[in-house]
Amino acid sequence: MRSPDTPPEVLAFGEAMTMFVAEHQGELSDVEHFQRRIAGADTNVAIGLARLGRRVGWLSRVGNDGFGRYIRRTLEAEGLDCRYLINDPEHPTGLVFKERAADGADPHVEYFRRGSAASHLSPDDAAAVDFGALRHLHATGIPPALSPGCRELSWHMLDKAREAGASISFDPNLRPSLWDSDAEMATTLNAMAAKSDWVLPGLAEGQRLTGLSSHQDIADFYLERGAKAVIIKLGPEGSYYRGVIGGREQSLMVPGLPVAEVVDTVGAGDGFAVGVISALLDGRSPREALHRGNLIGAEAVQVRGDMEGLPHRARLEQLEALIDTPTDR
Repeated sequence: MRSPDTPPEVLAFGEAMTMFVAEHQGELSDVEHFQRRIAGADTNVAIGLARLGRRVGWLSRVGNDGFGRYIRRTLEAEGLDCRYLINDPEHPTGLVFKERAADGADPHVEYFRRGSAASHLSPDDAAAVDFGALRHLHATGIPPALSPGCRELSWHMLDKAREAGASISFDPNLRPSLWDSDAEMATTLNAMAAKSDWVLPGLAEGQRLTGLSSHQDIADFYLERGAKAVIIKLGPEGSYYRGVIGGREQSLMVPGLPVAEVVDTVGAGDGFAVGVISALLDGRSPREALHRGNLIGAEAVQVRGDMEGLPHRARLEQLEALIDTPTDR
């Protein structure tokens, strides 16, 4: 049993929102009934890592309202350490509404997050973080898009984690509508990726950020700027790795896994990140990490919901026993 006073070994930060998912297909203007859940790419990864047994902390702000209390209760029930989750009495919790799409299509979503509690995050909110106890930081490109204060917090978290010797993963998770321009988005996120150890863009994201077309060239772009490894999501085709982990330079592809029915694509990339990060923290090889990423990503798209398909450790072990994991040995 862990002491409740033990600080988290893995930390994520960003905005968690209360999400309302339509119970039936159709445009949001026609939907009368919704199911309440939580949403946020950063929280999806945090929950996925906690389900696999990691001691994960969550840094954010929520409003002092019913939606904020729901988010805190849900995250704590998932095993997250919420000591760095701040109640903001002056700003509301962000909301998101999501259509129910048919045949695995990307669902339409509408956000109500302007002026939210999380958009008022700043480096001051990380004052209590014990970076010395931190083994890994997961960051995405969403917080720096929310506000100048959130952007300063992102830089602060990357710098402090690097100073403490923690490993850093960075998923661009592009939200172009939140940026003033593509140029500002690319300049900022490429610089943040350069401060990270493991960079995890999707192919289309990498192309948009770098102006390059092939996954090999995108990987070289980030490696030349300081990343140790680049893992590129290729959708159903699988994933690509290039970099140096464990003192060995490698370049490899791992094919995707067949999926009988795609139900909901939202959260697939977060599931992939959970697989890769958890495997690397477990000491697995890059090939094994990509395979686990592909596996959890495939699980995520077969259920409705952003994080409902993320497995617990026992379920992951069952899946890995059923599907041969490639090794470098």
